Amino acid sequence: MRATFMYGAGDVRVETVADPVIQQPTDAIVRVTRTCVCGSDLHPYHSMPSSEKGASMGHELIGVVEEIGSSVTSVKPGDFVVSSFAFQDNTCVFCREGFQTACPHGGWYGSPAAAGVQAEYARVPQADGTLVKIPGVDPASADESLLASLLTLSDVYLTGYHAAFMARVEPGKTVTVVGDGAVGLSAVLASRRLGAERIILMGRHAERTDLGVEWGATDVVAERGSDGVAAVMDLTDGEGSHIVLEAVGLRPAYEQSYGVVRPGGIISRVGVPQYEEAPIGFGSLFGKNARLAGGPAPVRAYLETAVQDVLAGEIEPGRVFDRTVSLDDIPEGYAAMDARDALKVMVRP
Repeated sequence: MRATFMYGAGDVRVETVADPVIQQPTDAIVRVTRTCVCGSDLHPYHSMPSSEKGASMGHELIGVVEEIGSSVTSVKPGDFVVSSFAFQDNTCVFCREGFQTACPHGGWYGSPAAAGVQAEYARVPQADGTLVKIPGVDPASADESLLASLLTLSDVYLTGYHAAFMARVEPGKTVTVVGDGAVGLSAVLASRRLGAERIILMGRHAERTDLGVEWGATDVVAERGSDGVAAVMDLTDGEGSHIVLEAVGLRPAYEQSYGVVRPGGIISRVGVPQYEEAPIGFGSLFGKNARLAGGPAPVRAYLETAVQDVLAGEIEPGRVFDRTVSLDDIPEGYAAMDARDALKVMVRP
């Protein structure tokens, strides 16, 4: 099969490798129908040292089950499924408490435990706890927009939703979303569905913030840094935002977040942090009695409900995809997202 590997910053290649096989009785083999490039894939695309051994890439997929291990009971060959971007048993204490990304029997695609899924086929560990069936949809004939929305449930939309959920977005609250990427826009959509009264989107790319406005953003702030903080404070009469959803992962975005959060407010981060240390002292969190939440989204906790929302037409999160490439052309997809010529790239194997 063909699969995607990264050999260093900017060096993405598609290579022919052996098809995956069942290794454990809890595994399933899935033929990938759609996958995509994630904003988090751009972090190594910027900084990965050159290596003679490529890193297996990709963690988002929808597809058709081809084979199952002997202990798998929840799916069968022929089922159309969506996979959460991390795998988990969905039965341990942490899974039962809604934090599946902390499952002691789980792990990540693109790791020694499981290859990346920007490929024609994927081995899915812990298939019973990871895969969710999509009822009544034939991927061979389904509308492309429906497939796009279902694919967002593997990661991007539900990561935005997780940010809002962890921040306890509710009616009457003012929410500021930092970042106009696919996760930030998804956080706007999720915040509107959870009833936020006002949603301020901090982003400077009009084609993206326009979608954010369609999805519920009431205000757009294009300025960054201290100017951006001042603009949000002006919009909130100097009080700041009850809730800040940080969807970037860079330290300046975190600094903007604690700059605009109001006393007693909460910052929820889902952008993968590209820094190890950040202020939490009097001038940032402590002095405001502000709280910090968020983390890697346990999308498995939300998947069944989200699948039904998409199938019912209540949400169309797949609109974040603005380009589709073949698997062979995935290096162009990475380059387009890196250059901000594309918001999010879907891949058709």
